[in-house]
Amino acid sequence: MSDRQWNVAVLGATGLVGDTMIKVLEERKFPVKQLFPLASNRSLGKDVEFNGKKIPVIDVETFDLAQADIGFFSAGGEVSRLYAPKAAAAGCVVIDNTSEFRYDDDIPLVVPEVNPEAIKQFTQRRIIANPNCSTIQLVMALKPLHDVHPIRTVRVSTYQSVTGTGKAAVDQLANERAGNFDGPMAYAYPIDKNCIPHCDVFLENGYTKEEMKLHHETKKILGDDSVGVSATAVRVPVQGGHSESVLVTFRDARPSLDTVRQLLAAMPGVVVQDDPAAKEYPMPRFAEGRDEVFVGRIREDVVCDRSIHLWIVADNLRKGAATNAVQIAEYLISAGILR
Repeated sequence: MSDRQWNVAVLGATGLVGDTMIKVLEERKFPVKQLFPLASNRSLGKDVEFNGKKIPVIDVETFDLAQADIGFFSAGGEVSRLYAPKAAAAGCVVIDNTSEFRYDDDIPLVVPEVNPEAIKQFTQRRIIANPNCSTIQLVMALKPLHDVHPIRTVRVSTYQSVTGTGKAAVDQLANERAGNFDGPMAYAYPIDKNCIPHCDVFLENGYTKEEMKLHHETKKILGDDSVGVSATAVRVPVQGGHSESVLVTFRDARPSLDTVRQLLAAMPGVVVQDDPAAKEYPMPRFAEGRDEVFVGRIREDVVCDRSIHLWIVADNLRKGAATNAVQIAEYLISAGILR
């Protein structure tokens, strides 16, 4: 990256993703000249910590967005709908973590290891969409396979942690584990000792919005509408880290398992953990706090001779959200796209 430093705004700074973004910016030594932690006026009086300093939260309604060179937005779709175009018009490059702009043809949807070339499209509206957390870890595993052995269909079941819903869900799980069932409910049902096959809202086709995100976003990121993706998304009583059981069917003969492992191991950001005899396989407990995507339980399908199974795990707050967003900004700078 260049020696230049950048004024950075984080909208939604007091939320789980915003807090993680600030930590990742610090950990990766992103060249921040000044950090502007933005939130609604409900968060006024709070501070965030960055590089050993406490910085007061700023009300986004009163903040001059022209002060920021780069904005990381994670305060919900309605907030992004209002403020992302304003920030872009003021000269700020917005990396938006909501679903608000992901399907817009003139806004790139980016995982830097998968489709960095799409980032250049940001100049049309100065907004880049950060994909859904479950999609990011899925395409990280699909990309190296699809490039060499084109994929026909993907069937995925997700096991998504409560941090994907936010602080209210984390509190609900903690309260229930402490025996307190009278606290506020982020879900319609108890989550401890339970699995809820309901992530986001249900749509007319019987799928949830979360499931259709996997369907649409995977196609856009891979740049191939012919890849069929069908999903079932389930919320599980795990603190952090999403897991996915994935059935991949190839258009032609499936590659050998050794080839699959080699392709995955060569993919930047992917770690193969696949030794069942030694009880080595990915688990969210050990992926939490990490930026890699872990893949294991690699095996041939016993029904279809063109299919394989994968088990994919990643920290949904980091590579699934904050780290991927920061990596996008790093690429903008290192590639000389943002000056």
